[in-house]
Amino acid sequence: MSKPAISVAMSVYNGEQYLALAIESILAQTFADFEFLIVNDGSADGSAAIIDNYAAKDSRIRAIHRENKGLVISLNQMVEEARAPLIARMDCDDISLPERFAKQMAFLDANPDYGVIGTWTSDIDENGDPFPLEGSDHATSHEQFMAEIGSGAMLCHPSVIMRRDAVLAVGGYHQAFKHCEDFDLWLRLASVTKLCSLPERLVKYRHWANQVSSRYAYVQRLGAAISLAAFRERAAGRPDPTDTLQVLPPVSGLDALFGRPGIGRDVRAFAVPGLLYSETALRGEGYALMQDYIAEGGNRDGLWRTVARLTRIGEPKRALGLAKALILQQAA
Repeated sequence: MSKPAISVAMSVYNGEQYLALAIESILAQTFADFEFLIVNDGSADGSAAIIDNYAAKDSRIRAIHRENKGLVISLNQMVEEARAPLIARMDCDDISLPERFAKQMAFLDANPDYGVIGTWTSDIDENGDPFPLEGSDHATSHEQFMAEIGSGAMLCHPSVIMRRDAVLAVGGYHQAFKHCEDFDLWLRLASVTKLCSLPERLVKYRHWANQVSSRYAYVQRLGAAISLAAFRERAAGRPDPTDTLQVLPPVSGLDALFGRPGIGRDVRAFAVPGLLYSETALRGEGYALMQDYIAEGGNRDGLWRTVARLTRIGEPKRALGLAKALILQQAA
């Protein structure tokens, strides 16, 4: 059997709600030379039956059913088992437009120095209606990508096609950066290849209550901050102390891990602004991180509005505690 041009990689955990739409959007691609790897990561809903139903109809689908091991392990398994030189990511709640693969393949053929190409997205809600977002689109050149590291939107993970050899060269996805494994991968890939996105909205990216970025905002933002610190270590020619970790240490242990002071402070400074609008983070560990950030003299921009937000979401004690911390810092 000849090798396909693309191996599509999709992991599913209890994703029955939108799974059929996601699968059908891949099968409808105008560029049809692909295999479709779908890992059923121990789903307890109807995902397995949906996957098997489509696999019975289309021989390009390779269904992999196993116990739950998590997204990072699923992704690395698919990278290892892929028969194609290119890996196309896809999530089970998003929709790829029919021309997505064709346009990304044309870019990669014309730009062999690029190892990762994403696309812009159209944001949709749980009903498929437009989901308005503020902010800039993803970088459309490697130079812009590098200039916006730490401030820009980087790449949309389920929109990318990656060269498999580049992903393997940097060690694949790292388990320590669970829930921000893509952010960490982009920063490591930036040392061996070029990355950017096509300025076309070829993926409908869904926002809904059960997606990872909603449920794990604190872990995701904190991990991204630590990954950025590791990127700066590598850029400065120093060893990356996170390279072999399976679990990230608490923020209080980062100075010791990196072997110099100030890392924990930098991580808080990056993480806190991204948590101000996350109810799950404000109700959870993000609140303590915010308090530590204020105590060490962090920027207060937006934090008084967060006091009001805590009150609105039914956290009056936390609102009062944050207000006291801000007053004390202002008086210091």
